[in-house]
Amino acid sequence: MNYLWGFMITAGIVYAALNGTLPEVTQAAVDSSKEAVTLCVTMTGVMSLWVGLMRIAENTGIIKGAVRCLKPFLRFLFPRIPKGHAANQYIAENFIANVFGLGWAATPAGLKAMEELAKLEEKRGDLAYLGDGKSAGGKRERVASNEMCTFLILNISSLQLIPVNMIAYRSQYGSVNPAGVIGPAIVATAVSTGVAVVYCKVMEGKRGV
Repeated sequence: MNYLWGFMITAGIVYAALNGTLPEVTQAAVDSSKEAVTLCVTMTGVMSLWVGLMRIAENTGIIKGAVRCLKPFLRFLFPRIPKGHAANQYIAENFIANVFGLGWAATPAGLKAMEELAKLEEKRGDLAYLGDGKSAGGKRERVASNEMCTFLILNISSLQLIPVNMIAYRSQYGSVNPAGVIGPAIVATAVSTGVAVVYCKVMEGKRGV
């Protein structure tokens, strides 16, 4: 990816120099830098607001209530995870954060969920490895478990009721109705999540899990 971006930047500068538009490229770079800083400040404010609200919801027990409501859904998606396992809590927190468009808040819970799922596989003794179990450096390369793959796919599909990031971007760039994207976002992410669930269950059946 670094090589790709390096090539694109170099090609753009060379093309601008050959066409006599190098000053415009320089001005665009300066303007973009200003916009990037402004956008970062805007997103920091939005992130602070919503992460703060999530913390309040956690301290008042709202998150715990939402986690309890998600338990039947989690049992359907992850039938092999024990009921009292810590992975269930982190997966539920990740889903809730994603539903509210809080990708920043979802990431820590997602990482914790993956760690707990890895520990669960070690405890089960169901570890699988690629090829002959050796990588180029002499270390074994672990294959992701079925639960890990399911969680990752659902996390990427990310059902969102309030796309906070997109609303903030639209507001930053002068949209007349920044929240107008909520309806289409709900439909698009609901469809993607539905397809993800069907795909995961079909693959489970093929793998005999």
